[in-house]
Amino acid sequence: MRVRLERGRAANGRTLSLVAGVVLCLFAQTPSLGQDASNLPHQQRARELLRELIEIDTTHSTGDTTEAAQAMAAHLVAAGFPEQDVQVLAERPRKGNLVVRYRGRDAGSRPVLFLAHLDVVEADPTDWTVNPFEFIERDGYYYGRGTLDDKDEVAIHVANLIRLREEGFVPDRDIIAAFTADEEGGEHNGVAWLLANHSDSIDAEFAINEGGGGFLQDGRHVSNNVQASEKVYQSFALEVVNPGGHSSLPVKDNAIYRLADALVRIRDYDFPVKLNEVTRTFFERSAALESPEISAAMRGILEDVPDPESIERLATIANYNSRMRTTCVATLLDAGHAENALPQRAQAVVNCRILPNDLPAEVRTTLDSIIADSQVVVTPLADAKPSPPSPLTPEVLGPIERITQDMWPGVAVIPIMSAGATDGLYLRNAGIPVYGVSGIFRERGDNRAHGQDERILVSAFFDGQEFLYRLTKALAQTSGL
Repeated sequence: MRVRLERGRAANGRTLSLVAGVVLCLFAQTPSLGQDASNLPHQQRARELLRELIEIDTTHSTGDTTEAAQAMAAHLVAAGFPEQDVQVLAERPRKGNLVVRYRGRDAGSRPVLFLAHLDVVEADPTDWTVNPFEFIERDGYYYGRGTLDDKDEVAIHVANLIRLREEGFVPDRDIIAAFTADEEGGEHNGVAWLLANHSDSIDAEFAINEGGGGFLQDGRHVSNNVQASEKVYQSFALEVVNPGGHSSLPVKDNAIYRLADALVRIRDYDFPVKLNEVTRTFFERSAALESPEISAAMRGILEDVPDPESIERLATIANYNSRMRTTCVATLLDAGHAENALPQRAQAVVNCRILPNDLPAEVRTTLDSIIADSQVVVTPLADAKPSPPSPLTPEVLGPIERITQDMWPGVAVIPIMSAGATDGLYLRNAGIPVYGVSGIFRERGDNRAHGQDERILVSAFFDGQEFLYRLTKALAQTSGL
């Protein structure tokens, strides 16, 4: 498979209006559709594709997403996809992206895009109990770096595209799948580069991405979440400079003390609670799934004047606190130059995750006000990238809700705002709404993405494959939606 290497350009951005709405259902326990793993040809194919991907190193430091892209491209071409519809595109030799087009009957309809990334975060084998770059099945789980983030979805999409072609399925509109580089970090983000250099190849009416997924509670399917929004990432450097001097002659005006005081003030400050349509719906629907105490607190923050005690209670739960407000936290420190000298410089990095409707410039002004010390200089490390929420339209939410009820009757479909960031932000800024949903469920509290012994339930992997297969067919049809 030939790789096209090209120079990159800066990507453009456009804004998108926000609308939100959702339908809630009660949860129920149902048997997993994927509990008899790998018993069908398309399941066997997905499992082997996942094995192949896990065992290709695609980390930024030593890995090669081009190798992974070429491997998946070879399977698609062997399955009968025309070579011109299977493109491995790259700006750098080790940073390949795979873009696949499944042709529909109506060239006038805008495509639907399915997005997943080939790269993974670093993994030190000495930190794991298994080899992170070896595909291992144990105790009902698949282990390996990328099993949950995000090679599982790459394997599922490739297997599903081949299955659809084998079945002779003809969509109304084109289906595009893009498997990209550097989502986890690095210098050559694949989605941004494709938008700048090959925008026609991934232009779509809307996109399905990672970022959502389902929750299990003691094996019970609780909710199938749809990521419709994400916070804005912005880091600030705090710096104090001082003449310094000999440590035997200390003075109160110490760069480290000034910086420490500033960080304590940031720690003690809570940004105001601000709910948007997505987060308001999230708390409304999540309240039905929580304990009486947490449920009451969720309803309390939904009042016209949010209840202070409810805010205080939810603020103790990081997952909920992050959805109520902008947050800023100290993440890096660097100070002093010798153990026997007064510090001449003290620096820190404060990382903020900003609500989509808050302005980064206003957050910086707030930090200055909180610190209240002109000798502590606050500087943004990079420009913030806005990420406008995607509208929860019936065209997209309807099929998600219908398929969820078919597969897991009574399970709630809940919109979420991610505290972290995905490549969806680049698409949203390009005017392409993005919805993070996978139908892949995991136990609450067992999210090992980016962590030690990353794993995915075998049954959840195949359930997710079936969910995304049905969703792909549904969203590819333009009639009856």
